[in-house]
Amino acid sequence: MGIYLSTPKTEKFSEDGENVKVRYGLSSMQGWRATMEDAHAAITDLDASTSFFGVYDGHGGKVVAKFCAKYLHQQVLKHEAYLHGDIGTSVQKAFFRMDEMMRGQRGWRELAALGDRLNKFTGMIEGLMWSPRNGDGNGNTDDWAFEEGPHSDFPGPTSGSTACVAIIRENQVIVANAGDSRCVISRKGQAYNLSRDHKPDLEIERERILKAGGFIHAGRVNGSLNLARAIGDMEFKQNKFLPAEKQVVTADPDINIVELCDDDDFIVLACDGVWDCMSSQQLVDFIHEQLNSVSLIDDASVSLRLVNAQVQNSNMCVSCSIEIFELCDIHHIHFMEVPKAKDYKATKSETCGKPRNPSFQRYVKEFLIGVWHLLLEVKDAII
Repeated sequence: MGIYLSTPKTEKFSEDGENVKVRYGLSSMQGWRATMEDAHAAITDLDASTSFFGVYDGHGGKVVAKFCAKYLHQQVLKHEAYLHGDIGTSVQKAFFRMDEMMRGQRGWRELAALGDRLNKFTGMIEGLMWSPRNGDGNGNTDDWAFEEGPHSDFPGPTSGSTACVAIIRENQVIVANAGDSRCVISRKGQAYNLSRDHKPDLEIERERILKAGGFIHAGRVNGSLNLARAIGDMEFKQNKFLPAEKQVVTADPDINIVELCDDDDFIVLACDGVWDCMSSQQLVDFIHEQLNSVSLIDDASVSLRLVNAQVQNSNMCVSCSIEIFELCDIHHIHFMEVPKAKDYKATKSETCGKPRNPSFQRYVKEFLIGVWHLLLEVKDAII
């Protein structure tokens, strides 16, 4: 599905960061796709005790993934449940809230601003004409106020995005996932999936799809979408007699809350491109192999070897995003080092300041390059 380039775009976007409890590296690459449709969020300090990481794998366009990267973590913070410590409920509500916010004039305008240049210009003009000026008139900040305008009846985008987020607070990680991106934790070198890929052929997904009036053909919902849960994709959410969680395609995330321990090494968030080409354990093994072979602080070639190894193993991979990040259908990888229990006792004065690992960003970038080359080799071998 989608339009492919004759040669892949291998330029990477990479970044890293840390606070007193966690450090991360991420990288993304467009690959064979005509446009980059992935997005990510990495907020080490969502609040004083919480870090937020998310990978969003768009399909049919980039705007929903970019919308989620911009707004989803904000909605987690705003929900009343978050204030009472119920992060699971607040993140679930935030997933549903994305669909609500993308409807109507305001939704259309925000999506237009995240789209191509023409849409950005149109969205800006309509924003000047129709957007509210001063909140609700009572001095309160505008919180997605209703807007009148030519797109007031906009039902929401036909494009969509997966969403896989990991929220770390003290000794817990709360994982929320809708779609086929994946969160994996390495515990003493063993890979454990913290999320489930929502494919249409899973019994629980198939049952909901059929009850909502949909069908599955060739492994795709209504013969079109190859995943059963996503944000956006409003054409699959039009049954007015069913709640949001029972639609043909739903944004309802699985929530998994895990206690962290000293045996935990790192967490990986990645889009399906990586998992189409490597198993969870293969990726964890490869990361450990590279981390053990070279000092991460002194030598950034670890990442290069990792990405080289994976990318050379599959030309079937279309693009890449990993948070360390994905490689087949727009690759995004997000890599987080898990804080040990003793780290929670560290004070700001003990650990803040210059990053402990100045070459971590270069490590992640090189890792992604290695994965890409490995994937290319796999494709050549299959062909």
